[in-house]
Amino acid sequence: MAHDIAARSWDAEYASGRYAGDPPVGFVDDIITAAGEAGISRGLYIGCGNGRNYIPLSQAGLDLTGLDISATAISQLAARLSGLHGRLVTGDLSALPAGQRFPLTVAIQVLQHGTRGETHGLLAESLERVAPGGLFAVRVNAAGTDVHHAHEVTERDADGSYSVRYQEGPKAGLTVHFWAARELDAAVTAEGFSPLLPLRPQATWRARREQGLWLQWEGIYQRPA
Repeated sequence: MAHDIAARSWDAEYASGRYAGDPPVGFVDDIITAAGEAGISRGLYIGCGNGRNYIPLSQAGLDLTGLDISATAISQLAARLSGLHGRLVTGDLSALPAGQRFPLTVAIQVLQHGTRGETHGLLAESLERVAPGGLFAVRVNAAGTDVHHAHEVTERDADGSYSVRYQEGPKAGLTVHFWAARELDAAVTAEGFSPLLPLRPQATWRARREQGLWLQWEGIYQRPA
């Protein structure tokens, strides 16, 4: 049920022009550099959306399987970039063949949708998709963000992380988790991954500055060979 609600919400967002014309996040350049230095040319992009970041990654030579729960986003991406037949999948990680792993797994602003437990579960599933010696590039909402739309805080943890359920705005009715750095780093390294690009903060002013800053953590990890 929650999956269906989220999919409908994102379908509506993409249909209304979400991310249309937006430039890629700067983190894309770091992913391209890390993949090139590691000799990686193939990967998985979880939550690829309608191509804001997927397209520049592909144009840099990365052969990526694009995965998103929004059928609208997948349709828009296919229309924007030709030759993607068979490389785009509508659904969550369960839509991929069991046990399929990739030299590179990218998750940009997607492992934050849900409660703390749900996002930790999604992170664990994402890490399972990384092949031995492969890279995991992650960017998520960070604790400390000025949450703009009306919401209620549903979870707080001693590590500083929290979750909110939005009461209005494009994510009304949905829960989003805001990660603490030590929370995210501990969860990834506990699976044996080591930081290649250690977690760093990224701050972005909202379109109206009185609405405050949007904060993210971003980093790249490597799985042992």
